[in-house]
Parts: sequence; structure tokens; C-alpha cells
Amino acid sequence: MSNTVRVHVWISGQVQGVGFRAYTEAMARKAGVGGWVRNLRDGRVEAVFEGSPAAVEAMLRWCQQGSPGSVVEAIEQQPELPEGLSTFEIRPTV
Repeated sequence: MSNTVRVHVWISGQVQGVGFRAYTEAMARKAGVGGWVRNLRDGRVEAVFEGSPAAVEAMLRWCQQGSPGSVVEAIEQQPELPEGLSTFEIRPTV
């Protein structure tokens, strides 16, 4: 797990109601990244990406563009200690 990184992100803009979570899940699975994504009641999307540095970086780059129809205005990110997540899921809104 020493070559595994984890990044917690918050994406703001027009990111709800545009398929952002479903696209994020598909892209994460394609990249082999574990973690999760969910909508927040304040209109942002929150996600955790865990995997190889290159795969997590690819997900961060993807989040800057987002799904078709989304307009990403800002991304906050925070590195965290990996937890060993190997699957990716969509979680309920909080």
C-alpha cells in the first residue's frame, strides 16, 4: 500500500443534476481507483479517490472538466492516509 495515495475532494459549480456522480463512478472504475462520490446539500459534490498516484491524478484532472453539462468552478482537495479502498461507489446525499 506504500504506492497508494488518497485525496479527498470537494467540487463546486453546476455539478448536481448533470450526471456528475455516475460519470465519476465510471471513470474511477476505468482508472482502477477506489473510493466514493456523493452530492452535498450545499450543491457541491464530495469524493474520495484512492489508488496509484497516476490514477488519482487522472481523476483529479477529470474532475476539473467533469461530466457533459457540468460547469466546474472550483475544486478543493486534501491528501489523506489511504484506507485500502479497492472499489468505487456512489453514496447517498448528506
